[in-house]
Amino acid sequence: MSRALALSTAITLAAAAALAAQDAAQIVGRSGRLYRNLTSLQAQFVQIIEDRAQGDTLTSRGTVVQGGDNFFAMRFDDPPGEAIVVDGKSVWTYLPSTSPNEVSKSPIATDPVYGVNLLAKLLDRPQDRYRATYLRRDTASGKSVDAIELVPVSEHAPFRKARIWLAVDDGLPRRIELEEGFGARRTLILSQLRPNVPVSRRTFTFQPPPGVRVVERL
Repeated sequence: MSRALALSTAITLAAAAALAAQDAAQIVGRSGRLYRNLTSLQAQFVQIIEDRAQGDTLTSRGTVVQGGDNFFAMRFDDPPGEAIVVDGKSVWTYLPSTSPNEVSKSPIATDPVYGVNLLAKLLDRPQDRYRATYLRRDTASGKSVDAIELVPVSEHAPFRKARIWLAVDDGLPRRIELEEGFGARRTLILSQLRPNVPVSRRTFTFQPPPGVRVVERL
């Protein structure tokens, strides 16, 4: 009886895994639709950038706020004062830990998949941009999540592949990993997500600190 039960359990698990694999595109598509319908999204983040070729790892923390395609703010508590802000017209990048006397100002990318907004890179029409493969049911940031691998269909994508952990209940990401090439991997861990809360436009305004030079890039 125990052998029959074990066989039955194995068959059930295999069937569930096969069904999940077939539904990977649907899971990602659902998250894309939910993302596109958000009026705003706020979250705490931990970002880990690994340069495996050099053996370097950089960990940073802060708050990320999304307010539509052309409004985005990633402000860092560690390293303090660093920011990446999209104000509707330009992208402002201030990294005082490496360039304390310079702020970069550049035009917004015409396609958000190539912009600084990592959420848009993965959740803007993902079913059209990627081949999705189901990996497993997992837990991330205290949530039950579906782990999905995404491979870009375009050879011009800024990364080779991604893994994204999408919450079962709200469809929003809790963890993102990007393989960016040349041994680089970027991991973004999101927590305390607050969708559709009112966000002031001042959130997406960047004022260069006094004495810091603004470098405009084309």
